[in-house]
Amino acid sequence: MVTLIHTLADHSNDVNYCAFSSSCLATCSLDKTIRVYSLNNFTELPYSPLKGHTYAVHCCCFSPSGHVLASCSTDGTTMVWDTHDGRMLAVLEQPSGSPVRVCRFSPESTYLVSGAADGSVVLWNMQSLKLYRLGNVKDGSLVACAFSPNGNFFVTGSSCGDLTIWDDKMRCLYNEKAHDLGVTCCDISSQLISDGGHGFRYFQMASCGQDNQIKLWLILFADFLGVELKYKCTLNGHSAPVLACAFSYDGQMLVSGCKITNILLQSTGNTLHTLSQHTRYVTTCAFAPCSPLLATGSMDKTVNIWQFDLKQPCAGNTVENESKVAVEDWSEDDVSAWLCAQDLADFVGLFKMNNIDGKELLNLTKESLTNELKIESLGLRSKVLQKIEELRMKMISVSVTIPDEFLCPITRELMKDPVIAADGYSYEKEAMENWISNKRQSSPMTNLPLHSLMLTPNRTLKMAISRWLETQQK
Repeated sequence: MVTLIHTLADHSNDVNYCAFSSSCLATCSLDKTIRVYSLNNFTELPYSPLKGHTYAVHCCCFSPSGHVLASCSTDGTTMVWDTHDGRMLAVLEQPSGSPVRVCRFSPESTYLVSGAADGSVVLWNMQSLKLYRLGNVKDGSLVACAFSPNGNFFVTGSSCGDLTIWDDKMRCLYNEKAHDLGVTCCDISSQLISDGGHGFRYFQMASCGQDNQIKLWLILFADFLGVELKYKCTLNGHSAPVLACAFSYDGQMLVSGCKITNILLQSTGNTLHTLSQHTRYVTTCAFAPCSPLLATGSMDKTVNIWQFDLKQPCAGNTVENESKVAVEDWSEDDVSAWLCAQDLADFVGLFKMNNIDGKELLNLTKESLTNELKIESLGLRSKVLQKIEELRMKMISVSVTIPDEFLCPITRELMKDPVIAADGYSYEKEAMENWISNKRQSSPMTNLPLHSLMLTPNRTLKMAISRWLETQQK
């Protein structure tokens, strides 16, 4: 069930883009402005609208922490704004001066990508706010961009119909003709998926275009295999160009234009809802990270806010696993998002009232929950403390570098049952068995033929991993 709960009608021209943080919604328009709204009651923030661009604003995006907002424009610039007070932090000029059509932050906020009408794509260093790398697509305007959740690569889409995969050093890794009449948007799901039981985990990407189609793709990114882009299926149902698409945070739903699709029910997907309240083309759509909200923007100058009943994961997942923001550096909004993700949304108001940020969260004790926050229920106190302890353990596992010899070369994950293959290298047993069962009889490390498919348990390595894990838990 999806319900229209609010309509924003403050822009005086077409709405080009909308983006959520854990506490705000930003929209931008042909009217040269960016507007920022609170998710509490959808009122515009005091510093909104943001003005500075001299021509139409095509795209806007929040940094993973939500502390910074970027916007890009026909005026050839990408502007960076402080979301606390609306201050302009930087004006990043596209080297060619070409109109900038799309901008995106990397998951850890290290970089900002800006793509322009002349096909130029710039990787900006967000610490220095200087140009880091510059590249070009081979043809057409650059109109779409999406980062992988781990930040190892990003994908751009062009008006000539190509999808191009780049690594974080701005090297072009792969190019695919995806939409005959031009790509309009692309998005990568935050949830990794397995494909056919072969032991690999893929990133799922959606792309849409002027050909009225939405296509789903699987991307495998591995150091020893390079990049593999596999076409999965086409989702039909649109009778006009599809200008926008976005995954929900749990990866179960995809919104494309005015349609919401459940992409897990069958390989071709089925339409759950059609949102028909806009009177002109839907140009942008986005799911909120911390609440069951969806925003759609249109050429009719409005932004509609929709609420759906299906439970969505919160931005806490994004904060913990994707943005790589240290917990002690979390803002109060990040803590609120984490509470939502842990089914503790009832405490958001209490924690905000007491100004609990990441550092304060980690210092909470049974006594402070009882005496300072006045949480009377023993069961609720225990649940909060349990979740905080789990968070501390995750911090330990993230902050500690796992020795490379303990990682499976195929999955790049800590091995639980290491085996030695005929090439002399050790692999996770299940991953290597899947590799062989997929009719690959060459070494994952050397690509040379395996003279034997026998796998020998590496008990010495397994014991070393166990000892190492014990030291990390002390």
